[in-house]
Amino acid sequence: MITKELIKDVTITILRRAETALPGDVKEALAHAYECEENEIAKVQLKAMLDNVKLAEEMQRPLCQDTGIPLFFVTLGSGNVNLNEIESGVREGVKEATRIIPLRPNVVNPITRKGGEANIGNRMPHINYKIADIDGLEITAFPKGGGSENVSAFTILSPKPEEEAVKEITNFVLDAVLRAAGKPCPPTIIGVGIGGSADMAMSLSKVALIRPVSMRHKDARIARIEAELLDAVNNTGIGPMGLGGKATALCVHIETADTHITSLPVAINFQCWAARKASAKIYSNGEVEYV
Repeated sequence: MITKELIKDVTITILRRAETALPGDVKEALAHAYECEENEIAKVQLKAMLDNVKLAEEMQRPLCQDTGIPLFFVTLGSGNVNLNEIESGVREGVKEATRIIPLRPNVVNPITRKGGEANIGNRMPHINYKIADIDGLEITAFPKGGGSENVSAFTILSPKPEEEAVKEITNFVLDAVLRAAGKPCPPTIIGVGIGGSADMAMSLSKVALIRPVSMRHKDARIARIEAELLDAVNNTGIGPMGLGGKATALCVHIETADTHITSLPVAINFQCWAARKASAKIYSNGEVEYV
């Protein structure tokens, strides 16, 4: 049975894993970037990142002083799953995780700038839900740092024929990358959401960040655009931490949704090199599998 206490315990565990250890795909991408880099300053930066990852894992301490705001992605399946239990369990888990990991108290009121004691507040932690044909539920912790979040970008382009639309999207992405420069702590992962409504496009750009680095979009046409965008981004020469070099981004991922005939919403969300995430499957019988 899936209870509030179980959700709380799983939340603490996946937050600890997300904050103190990078997923294997991200570590491999950083190592590959280090091997391929020719700029000496860039190699020093990448080496420091890899050393940081190793120390964080060994010491079980957060990878970065900015431990992010608590974002979660939950996939709901079959079984006795109560949304109130999920919400309260995650909330209590974040509060406890902030104390014991520990995490920096980042959550504050947007106007008064007060709060932040335990990373809980109005609509925080935030949970994104979707439904799938699975047993129980899946939950992903996705702590998001301010440096990468603050350079997000959004626009609504005018509809164009395919070739022109792709060109305008590419120009918008490159403009956002150039304006962001070293602020999101590159090499980044870049999520691009295309279509839907304004809020859907930004949500899609975050969903795109969760996909493993080596995994291209299942649509070959979208996968080709992802690859072309990555080449263009890395040709800017911004490099690790904005100090020059080849590795400005580890990957570019795109997610799409159908949209209105008069609209072409495009959103961009950056993730820093410390691309933190951790997941668990909670089966309806209460069994937990950490991914």
